[in-house]
Amino acid sequence: MKVKIYTDGAARGNPDGPGGYGTILSYTDPRGEEHIRELSQGYKKTTNNRMELMAAIAGLEALTKPCEVELYSDSKYLVDAFNQRWVDSWLKKNWVNSQKKPVKNPDLWKRLLKAKEPHQVTFIWVKGHDGHPQNERCDKLATSAADGDGLIEDVVG
Repeated sequence: MKVKIYTDGAARGNPDGPGGYGTILSYTDPRGEEHIRELSQGYKKTTNNRMELMAAIAGLEALTKPCEVELYSDSKYLVDAFNQRWVDSWLKKNWVNSQKKPVKNPDLWKRLLKAKEPHQVTFIWVKGHDGHPQNERCDKLATSAADGDGLIEDVVG
């Protein structure tokens, strides 16, 4: 089953302001009918990078069986971590980066790796705020979530 996941994260007053993520899952069934599911959530205090990761996590965790996934993001932080194999290095070095400093957001990187595990995922970078329809929609979902009611705590751990 092939699925496309589009993601974006936003933070107001980054770091430590309100933030949110937006995710779109798209699946075209054998009859050629497209099925769309949108996800978003706002947080009281967070960072943009945490929301970029949460957007990807939410999309992957929403899948109920192993899929072939194209995950689109405007976050170099997210996409390069996999395409440049930074994550592999972090795992070998026990979550220490090339500057010999602890990797930021290890809780979310670990959750993302677990969510990604049953799937074949290709990470694709798209330029943000450049007219890409799904990226623009994800941005709207993320910023609306950050500005909305029902913000939850971003529990680091």
